[in-house]
Amino acid sequence: METARDFAGALLRPLTFMGLQTRKVLLTPLMHPARPFRVSNHNRSSRRGVTASSLQELLSKTLDALVIASRVVTLVLEEDGTVVDTEEFFQMLGDNTHFMVLEKGQKWTPKPKRSGIARVTFDLYKLNPKDVIGCLNVKATMYEMYSVSYDIRCTGLKALLRSLLRFLSHTAQVTGQCLIYMGTYMLRMLADTEEQAVPGVRPRRGLTSG
Repeated sequence: METARDFAGALLRPLTFMGLQTRKVLLTPLMHPARPFRVSNHNRSSRRGVTASSLQELLSKTLDALVIASRVVTLVLEEDGTVVDTEEFFQMLGDNTHFMVLEKGQKWTPKPKRSGIARVTFDLYKLNPKDVIGCLNVKATMYEMYSVSYDIRCTGLKALLRSLLRFLSHTAQVTGQCLIYMGTYMLRMLADTEEQAVPGVRPRRGLTSG
């Protein structure tokens, strides 16, 4: 009887362990990668670029970036004032989405229309605090309807040095070619000048006796 009980226990232990591991994996929340976003205060006088992987992280970084002391704020979309208060809705939004933070008593107002055909905005942000320069997002909007954005990423010091060395090498090659061309041209000019300065040898006339 005891042998059967020990045998059953030996079989149940691996199954119990597998069940606990499966439950742990299923209950562990998925970690989303950090993405770039833009944030501003209620009157758009202060704008910042931040990166966040969750709604809570975005709120925390936004309050620090905009130096907002109040911890009771409302996060809305800058373009139409839609409230963003759930993680599911936040994860559906695209990169470089523009958010607005509203403190108590503040309301969303539409952006004043500007006359013009095109507008270009530049946003500098960092994916990692150790980045030297970071990333630059360039966004062009035409006729207030069509927009195109592009990310220029230069996050590492090695990549920056590599680009700088490549530029210096190309500059040195061009400078060397110019110096060789100028030296050859100057030698040719000096040779022509020396030939003109030396007088020609005149033939001697013979003496005749009469």
